[in-house]
Amino acid sequence: MTWGLILDIFKTYWPMFLRGAGMTLFISVIGTVVGTIIGLLIGTIRTIPTPDRGPNKILLKLVNYILTAYVEFFRGTPMIVQASVIYYGAPLFLGIDMDRIFAALFIVSINTGAYIAEIVRGGIISVDKGQFEAAHAIGMNHVKTMLHVVLPQVIRNILPAVGNEFVVNIKDTSVLNVISVTELFFQSKSIAGNNFRYFETYFITSIIYLIMTITVTRILRILERKLDGPDNFTVIPGNQMQVQKPEDAVKRRDALKQ
Repeated sequence: MTWGLILDIFKTYWPMFLRGAGMTLFISVIGTVVGTIIGLLIGTIRTIPTPDRGPNKILLKLVNYILTAYVEFFRGTPMIVQASVIYYGAPLFLGIDMDRIFAALFIVSINTGAYIAEIVRGGIISVDKGQFEAAHAIGMNHVKTMLHVVLPQVIRNILPAVGNEFVVNIKDTSVLNVISVTELFFQSKSIAGNNFRYFETYFITSIIYLIMTITVTRILRILERKLDGPDNFTVIPGNQMQVQKPEDAVKRRDALKQ
């Protein structure tokens, strides 16, 4: 192996690497966003208090059984197996001939939704029960309590886990080559098959994956800091809250001492 050979391979096949990386990002971004929405819905439904009696109790239990089965199946089986079963099984059992890209988006989305659902459920459970009781005391039903009190806190708390799921999706899209989706790993296999330089080709591929995951991680950390907001606030008349910079707080303290 020489660095010159690696550069030659990259210069020759960079359009294929670029197309593969673009497809990988496209599938992972869409799959993570849709999966997060699915996970939020399922996680919220699974935390609805069970009524004491009546048809609503039976219906809610049935829904919970179905959602639990969905979560356990997609968390308990590899994505490569799910991709094969769904893509090749849909024409046989449902008569649906799926487009490969649509199948890839569908598989990544529902797989991510199963993991995010458990993350959301754990985030909702971690919120202090006193907040639920206070919301109900002022007349909020379960839906309003979740929308206005609980979910804003949950979304901030689960953001690192969702970001981790995004990074995992970037890497796990490589298994979609089993259904011939032209993502980065599939393109790398084609390049290595053309030049018979497997190590050099996959070395370039690993660097591209590393660049994508590090970039996504840094962007998500910046977003987390933005959601945290400033560290210092000053309460002013009219029940309003004003942001105060740390240096301003020090000056104000010194002025009060004088």
